[in-house]
Amino acid sequence: MNPGIDLQGTFIETLMDLGLPAGVAKAIWMPLPMGLMLIGATMGVLVTTWLERKISAAAQQRIGPDFMGPFGLLAPVADGLKLVFKEDVVPAKSDRILFTLGPIIVVIPIFLSYLIVPFGQNLVITDVGTGIFLWISLSSIAPIGLLMAGYASNNKYALLGGLRAAAQSISYEIPLALSVLAVVMMSNSLSTIDIVEQQSGYGILGWNIWRQPAGFVIFWIAALAECERMPFDLPEAEEELVAGYQTEYSGMKFGLFYLSSYVNLVLSALLFAVLYLGGWDFPIPLNLLANLVGVSDDSSWLQVVDASLGIIMTVFKAYFLVFLAILLRWTVPRVRIDQLLDLGWKFLLPVGLANLLLTAALKLTFPVAFGG
Repeated sequence: MNPGIDLQGTFIETLMDLGLPAGVAKAIWMPLPMGLMLIGATMGVLVTTWLERKISAAAQQRIGPDFMGPFGLLAPVADGLKLVFKEDVVPAKSDRILFTLGPIIVVIPIFLSYLIVPFGQNLVITDVGTGIFLWISLSSIAPIGLLMAGYASNNKYALLGGLRAAAQSISYEIPLALSVLAVVMMSNSLSTIDIVEQQSGYGILGWNIWRQPAGFVIFWIAALAECERMPFDLPEAEEELVAGYQTEYSGMKFGLFYLSSYVNLVLSALLFAVLYLGGWDFPIPLNLLANLVGVSDDSSWLQVVDASLGIIMTVFKAYFLVFLAILLRWTVPRVRIDQLLDLGWKFLLPVGLANLLLTAALKLTFPVAFGG
């Protein structure tokens, strides 16, 4: 495995060579990856909303956005500008403080979760040793904001949507955590970088999707439920609850809910790629390809190609999963609330627990094959 390119170290060393103190160089570096994260996540949302329109149109055999810029690429930009300039209406009998805090509490933890997503061996904002635990902790905060928004709106539909969101999140967070813990157990680490490195070396054959067939299905179903995607969009079911907890929201407050939904979808797809699809790992080991063409493993050219392909592979895998999520929206009917809760508590939870225990048993029996 190539050591990759240490962007942070190279940037800080360059500034120090120009005469800046080490503390100042680090202070200049810190806002750059955070700003890059915000820009990257927002651009990911724009691409995802455009893809949703185009894929939905193809699934329904229609054209979709076509005249708003080339191929309709300006449609997401028009959506964003519309939400920015719309009037921010606050209901007269609502709790103004909680009404404002709701969307903020929903969106901030999702953006913070991007801190642990690696696009390469050294292309990560922060390599937290307990990154997976941090993500699970942050994901449990968003339902509080949804419940807060539903309660503060002083609207029966919004309250029902908030209660559904809280019940749905609680039902699916535990199976999601159990499926992730099985991967953590195999990798002997809570670090996302360590999890990807544990899958590297054998190309597609080393990915966790083969060693965790039940785990990846549980993770994907639970992730769709956490993102409130079809067929699990009960908290905002238009036919039943108008728009659920979003009913009384307008302007940028509604825009934050809209943004958080798609940011969370892209985040879930990225983490699925990291946990089960080898992250930045190429399906065919690059070292093998380099040896076939006669390129040394230590060459700087190969390191640049490795880093570039790592970013491309991570994004490609994530957007393939986003494509599947969008396709499911038009192929699977919405479940009832009792079916939703039964699936989480009576099926995914016991299966996830059995998968974790089976992984522990196989790890003790076959330590080499299961990361012992």
